[in-house]
Amino acid sequence: MTPTGTKGEAPLRSDHDIVLARQLVRRITQELKFSLVDQTKMVTATSELARNALIYGRGGMMHWEILTGDSRNGLKLLFADQGPGIPEEFAKFIPYRYGFGCRDTNPLEMDLAEPLTAPPAPRQHAVDSAMETT
Repeated sequence: MTPTGTKGEAPLRSDHDIVLARQLVRRITQELKFSLVDQTKMVTATSELARNALIYGRGGMMHWEILTGDSRNGLKLLFADQGPGIPEEFAKFIPYRYGFGCRDTNPLEMDLAEPLTAPPAPRQHAVDSAMETT
């Protein structure tokens, strides 16, 4: 997979697809001149969320979009699957465990760019991760 344009998608149907998704995110973050630490964060998040979509969500898709601003660039990743989601009795613990914004969704939507005080969003079947360069 080679990034072309400012957005795209990648299937998550096998372990090999997870490797390809990680490589794609690494390549994009390098092109956007993310710091090595931020590259590692994005690739690690990609690995974990893609694996969750594959194992617990019966496969899915990773959608990506390059975000451009006046002084900063970013990468938005959206992981979607058709899984059953996280039961409500467990979902309430997620914001405290990971320490970043977590919306009340099923299965789960996490936005690394939002504070914990963000209002809940409507239920969606996706996981959202965004980080910008400084």
